[in-house]
Amino acid sequence: MTFGATKIMMTYPALARWVSKQGHLIIRSASNAASSKKTCLHDFHVEHGGKMVDFAGYLLPVQYGSHGIAASHVHTRTCCSLFDVSHMAQTKIYGKDRVSFIESLTTADIQGLGLNQAQLSVLTNNSGGIIDDLIITNTSGTYLFIVSNASRREAVKNLFDETLGKTRGKLDVNVEMAGDDRALLALQGPESPRVLGPLMDVEVSKLTFMTSTEAKVAGVPGCRVSRLGYTGEDGVEISAPAEGARVIAEALLASRNGNVKLAGLGARDSLRLEAGLCLYGNDMDESTTPVEASLAWLVRKRRREEQGFPGAGIIVSQIKGGVPRKRVGVKSEGPPARHGTEVLGNEGEKIGHVTSGCPSPTLGCNVAMAYVKSEYAKVGTKLTLMVRKKPVEATVVKMPFVPHNYNK
Repeated sequence: MTFGATKIMMTYPALARWVSKQGHLIIRSASNAASSKKTCLHDFHVEHGGKMVDFAGYLLPVQYGSHGIAASHVHTRTCCSLFDVSHMAQTKIYGKDRVSFIESLTTADIQGLGLNQAQLSVLTNNSGGIIDDLIITNTSGTYLFIVSNASRREAVKNLFDETLGKTRGKLDVNVEMAGDDRALLALQGPESPRVLGPLMDVEVSKLTFMTSTEAKVAGVPGCRVSRLGYTGEDGVEISAPAEGARVIAEALLASRNGNVKLAGLGARDSLRLEAGLCLYGNDMDESTTPVEASLAWLVRKRRREEQGFPGAGIIVSQIKGGVPRKRVGVKSEGPPARHGTEVLGNEGEKIGHVTSGCPSPTLGCNVAMAYVKSEYAKVGTKLTLMVRKKPVEATVVKMPFVPHNYNK
């Protein structure tokens, strides 16, 4: 049962303060972020009361005015919210060897994708660690469209450039990473299709989860609309020319087909956590393999058999033989566990640590993701979280914490 926004604010009055303390979410305040970049919608956010903070080198809103994080979270789950995610890296890869190029670096099966279908995958290193997670779309055009994390922009760009450099021109591949000329907007929540439908020249009903299309949105040409998102709810991400971003945002907010509100980083973080979705640099990194991260399903069947990606031997052997630690979902009551919280086993021994955690506005309890020794990863296992040096009882549960509502 979903709590109403008012009750959530009463139950979790400290949610905004808690989120603002998370080192992985907010690096520094806007007043100390003179070197931070601005998205094309920066002035738009300020005009709408956005509280701007630095995240991954960009100034982005953590929330808007008096509309708190918990209320914004609930609004996304029940109506729909608009997020500016223009800080994300958007890349187009052209050339007849584009598929083999990307498959040589990721666990994806691009050969198995239909036109305008997308797939979540990971870039891996020679140790099987995750360099970044990314969405790859096999467009009906002459390119692959990739969205990756802002914090890994340079790492991904360097990897692509170095890999191409080693081929000495033998591959027909051209990589184009967008700069400030592209925006990325995420409209998330059950009302999203109804809101977007009248504003797009392609029928929304033709888009299902993890499919994509080129379209004109609110009269703005050159957009790519993908039915996916980072909240667990039905919704879309709209890649658009930067000069048309404000037009699209204002048209969505003005829609009479749904109750659209702006949402910031705070709600985005709690929503993705309820949905059991990883945050790079927090829940996975270059020392974490897909199997340890409970993401073995990202290593597609053909790729397990043929391999041919960095760290394939290590990853495939882990899929077959297991790993010493795994990412699990955890529920608890009392004070919420933060990133780095120690996890103890039956005898009080340290068996792992929390990577993400927050009060769940939807469930009315605390949720967290943690890495624990594999023998403690079974659903129902009792654990102890050391929150502020005090023991808190917790239980391993199945993820996602809140069921996904994707349009499949």
